[in-house]
Amino acid sequence: MNYMRTAILLAGLTALFMGVGFLIGGRGGMMIAFIMAAGMNLFSYWNSGRMVLSMHGAEEVDERTAPEFYGMIRELAARAQLPMPKVYVMHEDQPNAFATGRNPENAAVAATTGLLNALSKEEVAGVMAHELAHIKNHDTLIMTVTATIAGAISMLANFGGMFSGNRGNGQPFGMIGSIAMMILAPVAAMIVQMAISRTREYAADRMGAEIVGRPEWLATALQNIERRAHQTENYSAEANPATAHMFIINPLSGQRMDSLFSTHPATENRVAALMEFARQRGAGPAGWTPSQQRPAPQTSAPHGGQTAGDPWSDAPGRGDAGRGPWG
Repeated sequence: MNYMRTAILLAGLTALFMGVGFLIGGRGGMMIAFIMAAGMNLFSYWNSGRMVLSMHGAEEVDERTAPEFYGMIRELAARAQLPMPKVYVMHEDQPNAFATGRNPENAAVAATTGLLNALSKEEVAGVMAHELAHIKNHDTLIMTVTATIAGAISMLANFGGMFSGNRGNGQPFGMIGSIAMMILAPVAAMIVQMAISRTREYAADRMGAEIVGRPEWLATALQNIERRAHQTENYSAEANPATAHMFIINPLSGQRMDSLFSTHPATENRVAALMEFARQRGAGPAGWTPSQQRPAPQTSAPHGGQTAGDPWSDAPGRGDAGRGPWG
């Protein structure tokens, strides 16, 4: 994403935000919305990453609380020649992940507990390499800023809908305006989907495969996430649908078609591209392997509880023994 595309997107979302303000309060409402949008653009540039992580209830982990997962990110970041990002875990059963932050120096990666429980260690490495590729490609700024503004548009439209049909509140179009506002929320999401080019997913897949060194790891991870994601609801994503484009697989629906308004390319197309890359790559450099020196197992959770069943800790009694990534 270049700076011109970012500017065009933000201008379009700002105009939409002002349009909602006009439908709510006429010219005065439009001016208030413009001032709010200007402040929100500035605020979201600095804080959108933290806001998105908060929306999904993500908790930061470190070398003490999640030694193997944190160590994996550190080693993959070194392979990608990136600064070490902050590492977060979301307590959602659906397997998924995303990256956020305004630049590589202020970036974060987040994975769900479902991802850490359901996928193998190699598949998790492929997924997190994909997220690091988004950071390296500078995708994360526009992804997080647009999620913040699109969410604000939806909230403003819903607020305006509460005054449906009341012409005495300065709403210039009455019932028609209210209906229009209720339509603007999905329109805002559509703009995000169109503006965030799906080619970034293919680019992140390829670069992620290069980082981890084994394209087939990411390919099988995408297939497993796709299958499981459509069977398990992601509650935080459903509550914040404007952030759906940030995840490696759409967390909201079972959409499979590579349609014009899809936030993600079809998974089968991504897998095919990865396998073709693997064939072209042939006997390339060795894939990622975990460090031989591992941190000492922790014996208690950060708040004093036992770590039994904790899928991302290195402690005895961690989660599922078959597919679990750290077993």
